[in-house]
Amino acid sequence: MSPTAADPRLSFALALLAGMVAQALARHLRLPGIVLLLLAGVALGPDGLGWVEPRSLGDGLFTIVDFAVAIILFEGGLNLEMSRLRRSGQAIRRLITLGALVTLAGGAVAAHLFLDWEPMKSLLFGGLVIVTGPTVVGPLVSELRLRPKVATVLEAEGVLIDPIGAILSVVILKLALETGDLGPLLLTHSGGGIARVAAGGLLGVAAGFVLARALRISRLLPDGLENVFVLSAVLLLYAGSEAVLSHSGVLAVTVAGVVVGNTRSPVERDLREFKDQLTVMLIGLLFILLAADVRFDQVRALGWEGLAVVAALVFVVRPLCVWICTAGSDLESNERHFVAWVAPRGIVAAAIASLVAADLERAGLEGGIELRALVFLTIAVTVALAGLTAGPVGNLLGVRLRKRDTVAILTAQTLGMALAEELRRGGVPVVFLDSNPAGVRRAEQEGFSVVYGDALQETVMQRARFGFVRTVVALTANQTLNSVFVARARERFGVPNGLVATSEVGAGLVSEQVAGGTAKIAFEGPHDVERWDVRGRRGDVEIERFVFAAREEDDAAQTTTESTGSGGLSERFVTLTVDRDGATLVMDGRWKFRDGDRVSVAIHAPEREDALRELAALGFTPLPEDAESAEASSSEPADALG
Repeated sequence: MSPTAADPRLSFALALLAGMVAQALARHLRLPGIVLLLLAGVALGPDGLGWVEPRSLGDGLFTIVDFAVAIILFEGGLNLEMSRLRRSGQAIRRLITLGALVTLAGGAVAAHLFLDWEPMKSLLFGGLVIVTGPTVVGPLVSELRLRPKVATVLEAEGVLIDPIGAILSVVILKLALETGDLGPLLLTHSGGGIARVAAGGLLGVAAGFVLARALRISRLLPDGLENVFVLSAVLLLYAGSEAVLSHSGVLAVTVAGVVVGNTRSPVERDLREFKDQLTVMLIGLLFILLAADVRFDQVRALGWEGLAVVAALVFVVRPLCVWICTAGSDLESNERHFVAWVAPRGIVAAAIASLVAADLERAGLEGGIELRALVFLTIAVTVALAGLTAGPVGNLLGVRLRKRDTVAILTAQTLGMALAEELRRGGVPVVFLDSNPAGVRRAEQEGFSVVYGDALQETVMQRARFGFVRTVVALTANQTLNSVFVARARERFGVPNGLVATSEVGAGLVSEQVAGGTAKIAFEGPHDVERWDVRGRRGDVEIERFVFAAREEDDAAQTTTESTGSGGLSERFVTLTVDRDGATLVMDGRWKFRDGDRVSVAIHAPEREDALRELAALGFTPLPEDAESAEASSSEPADALG
């Protein structure tokens, strides 16, 4: 007997640690985490070392699965931005409605044809493989740096289709438990599915608004209790929905997550971080436990017929589903091909399959073991296929961004907003990261993409799509924070360019990074960003544009006069961007100007005349009025920041 067979606590603890180790290793190896989780589950389970024995947990295993799935789905909804959904709404709506039915029918037909399963059992399999696994799709999309439209469709489908697939599976399960004939009961129980969707949706919306309101009321919850309060409320929402109408809880928690995630609150950053970390832990735990509960002999017993079913899902059902659902949408042909290729199943499919198999076993019906084995085979094959081939297929179809082109700016203050506006004039995508609600609102009102949260967290960087980022610009008044942010962007996402705002050079992390070549000073030199933010709030900052022409006395012109009270810095102006050869770039302290370079400069309005003289001494002359007007006509930039 294995040492854990008689001790469920040891099985639970080992599964928890193994899940975290497997995911950590997967990140280092840049592999889909689920691949190593499945391997670890099998290796530690009864077919391997026998250290993890899920059955020792008894019925508690399924309670853990229920609550873990609820938290995972809530977290998925929390990260789903409605603004992105609206841009690709038609394709997403069809994929989670019509597409779910196509996959249900296609999976059922494949199981019936190749495995000769009875109709009810085949339909159960079709319902279980509807879901596409947001915990697998999310990291995959971030790693591949896909076009925004494609990324939005895949991520939204993964989150929203999970509860749909779970509810359809439950409706079919109830049919299987009551009768082996689909006939007249099918219409009767389809009404039950509609009722579950309605109940789950209404309860989720109501609970989501109550939670969001509670989080926005200051001093209602003491500091430090917000996260555990939300966790408790989510579990109660799930259990309460199940008590009102069984299996409506999965939709309720998903909808509640979407509502809370799209309602700004002062604790949103902490809540997202807490849920991200909790979800990572639960995914690892569930996959280890559920994979250990599936015996290799059960999967091998499916034979080549089982692989044929999975092949039919990948090569026939999924392409047919996507082509029907995206017809007439704004997705291009190559984008539709890629969406059709990427459909890995994940933790929700595994969890619901285990619950369904347990229900069939309790009712004394056969087929639960084979059903669960086929679902796990589907998960293993689709995840491995997506993880290994999505990159090359994306390159072949041209849906990956060929180069990094986005500039990520830390904090939406005066210089950050001015820089973003000039980059947008040059056609450069910009994303802000900010934990200040006022800064977030300011950037959103100007039409910029903003990610709210702690910018040092990897999950926040993922939401900001750092796989697309070419340059990060850290503009906070905290120089240590700026340095750490640039370092993490470089280490975790390979961002090639890092610019750090600083008011002094000579000591600390900034100096070490600049000397080591891992960062550059933002703008043309050190500046006091806090002072410029105060000026911006007073309306004392103007943006003007100049062209550079080399002078004979270049060496002498490199020296600049100091602004009054600047503490050793010239704070009359800040050079924001440089236009060269049709490209707009962020100004940095190492830039070497050439004739014809055009620059955008933030000028302190009360010292404008002194600033113009200083710029003229450096070789800069204002752009002609007609040229500036022609450039401004396309984007109509603001001349002042208030």
